[in-house]
Amino acid sequence: MASSVWKGYISFGLVSVPVRLFAAARESHVSFNQLHSKCGSRIKQQTVCPICDEKVERSELSKGFEVDKDVYVTVTSEELKGLEAASSEVMAIEQFVSLDEVDPLYFQTSYYSVAEEPGRKAYTLLFQSMKKLNLAAIAKVSMHGREQVVIIRPYDKGLVLHTLYYASEVREISEYGHDTDVTMLPQETALAEQFIQQLTLPFNPEQYRDTYREQVMQLIEKKREGLTLVAPDAKRKLAPVVDLMDALKKSLAEKKVAAGPELVGSKKPVQRSVAAAAKSRKSG
Repeated sequence: MASSVWKGYISFGLVSVPVRLFAAARESHVSFNQLHSKCGSRIKQQTVCPICDEKVERSELSKGFEVDKDVYVTVTSEELKGLEAASSEVMAIEQFVSLDEVDPLYFQTSYYSVAEEPGRKAYTLLFQSMKKLNLAAIAKVSMHGREQVVIIRPYDKGLVLHTLYYASEVREISEYGHDTDVTMLPQETALAEQFIQQLTLPFNPEQYRDTYREQVMQLIEKKREGLTLVAPDAKRKLAPVVDLMDALKKSLAEKKVAAGPELVGSKKPVQRSVAAAAKSRKSG
């Protein structure tokens, strides 16, 4: 049985909904240990002071914030503990917003919210009302000693919650966004849109797999069995497109061949795909 990461109440007005939060997604990757290549033993990490030239025990460590080159202000764990947000059992909804107004760039971590037995009716009322009005809720909650801004939204048969980055945490990159003044030919835009339409399909996350992880596990299993490894094919090298129109035409031609004769000279399958995608987005 999955363990909850938070237990408390979602409150709106005078209504309180007892819920538990469960992690909705977790990154999965292959972990490796650091070994000594000479003997194959697992190494141990040590903390060493370069000035005193001696090993430093964990009890001797302190936290320091660099305010100038090699100048630090030290703080204690007790001082930081006193600044943590107080543990709270209430997630108060502050406002409702259209989900389209919140850019996914702000989404951080996802959780399922599950109603406790006494709050199932109020939970269902909140879920159905938000789904009908196509709205999401903004709230604040204290988790892991820190106050978090969260967005609550209807998903499938219940409410999911995403912690949000603060505006100050979203980075600005000076190099980003300077390609919008490029002039495009109408023919280039038309070909690009045609190619995009041919690739427009309903989103199905189950069709995507972590093939890199699978290949790593296959590699490990083969080496464990002492099998001879075959060198992988050389990676395809890409170059900047010189003739954009020619590249778009070839892309369209290759796509039509791969899709089969039913797509050649007909836009009906494309239109069905676009409609299905729109329906899928609306229902989600």
